[in-house]
Amino acid sequence: MRPPPLQEPSPGARMAAAPPSYCFVAFPPCTKDGLVVFGKNSTRPRDEVQEVVYFAAATHDPESKVECTYVEIDQVPKTHAIVLSRPAWLWGAEMGANEHGVCIANEAIITKEPASEIEALLGMDLVRLGLERGATAKEALDVIVSLLREYGQGGNYYEDGNLCHAFQSAFLIVDRKEAWILETVGKYWAAEKITEGVKCICNQLSLTTRVDAEHPELRSYAESRGWWNGDAEFNFAKVFSLAEDHVKCCAGKESLDNQDGGISAQTMMDILRDKAHGVCVDSESFLTTASMVSVLPHNHSSPCIHFFTGTPDPSRSIFKPFIFADDVKQVPKVQSPSLGDDDPAKKIPRFQEKPDRRHELYKAHEWARSVIETDEDKGKKLMRIMLDLEKQGLEAMEDILSSTEKLSSSSEPQWMPLAFSQEDCKVLQALKDNLYIAEFVRKKQLSRKCSLIAVSS
Repeated sequence: MRPPPLQEPSPGARMAAAPPSYCFVAFPPCTKDGLVVFGKNSTRPRDEVQEVVYFAAATHDPESKVECTYVEIDQVPKTHAIVLSRPAWLWGAEMGANEHGVCIANEAIITKEPASEIEALLGMDLVRLGLERGATAKEALDVIVSLLREYGQGGNYYEDGNLCHAFQSAFLIVDRKEAWILETVGKYWAAEKITEGVKCICNQLSLTTRVDAEHPELRSYAESRGWWNGDAEFNFAKVFSLAEDHVKCCAGKESLDNQDGGISAQTMMDILRDKAHGVCVDSESFLTTASMVSVLPHNHSSPCIHFFTGTPDPSRSIFKPFIFADDVKQVPKVQSPSLGDDDPAKKIPRFQEKPDRRHELYKAHEWARSVIETDEDKGKKLMRIMLDLEKQGLEAMEDILSSTEKLSSSSEPQWMPLAFSQEDCKVLQALKDNLYIAEFVRKKQLSRKCSLIAVSS
């Protein structure tokens, strides 16, 4: 049974605009070494905490149910292993990947069709469900549109007990061979298949006259609402958008277009850190609260590698690598406290309190940010150390991609505390550092570069 709908706010109290997030995908020959490169900045309310969580593949009993953020739906017999970056209060995710090399990111959008405030599936729930149930990008797309048809989308996108912030959803769904841009208006949708070049989506509709798949009643619905006359060429964004500048929203794409075949994980990280062009958001209301970059080799014998910040502002965070393996170990330091049934997000009325959801990595990031902002010399030193660690992680992952050795139980990656050389450890200890940055690296590869020392408070 669905809980009662949230109280309807006055029209003037509705959210004026969706948060300006950006998703990118680049295909060969635009990329280095023939990789597919995926990137996402998640822009959310400034004080929201995101956590990085892993869920193993699982089998489920017949007729079992799964409790999403707001509603319960039918479970499937088997779900894939997934890793997610998600706002800590909800069930779904802003972005993530599964064991088959599928990556999905979500965008909140506003259209002529008002988003429903009645609690249903959130776009972020659909990200997780697509990853759990789809072994390819197309399978994930089919999962999402099927669930839209059956359960609908709606409810509050933010942990806010005073106002319902409801949005429609867009998705970038990527695997080793292709990507799909899926944009939705209630239960109606359109999708475009991408197999080459560079593509960006943001918080506005981007599909125009090229549509490779669509809801069977999409055009008749647009005609019934008076948004399309049935004779003119059908332009999805023009028909359903409120604004006229719907095709000019993607900051950062030009920089990727200019890379001339050299787009790599590092390139994508640099784009996501770009504040000058607005890709990395740091405004009064919104902040890039987490970021993700993935590299997907065409060869299935090579692992897909996923990089997460787990902390706000990628220009002041480092990307930590993750690879799916047989025995992935959770890292409590990047997981928020679990409140169970006492969580204000699960009680009706919702969000009457706002608990402290900061995990240890988030708290360490707050400390590091204060150093960077208040002590120029120490801040620069700290950033150099952090970026050097990121570089080591990137180099270790490049070694894995170029290796012919298959990852096995004896060589599987492991989550490790942040590792520094002896000299760097002295610097951090002098700064009274308590950074716990979880890196997913191979011991034997990283140990070639530095003496491993776990830094703790």
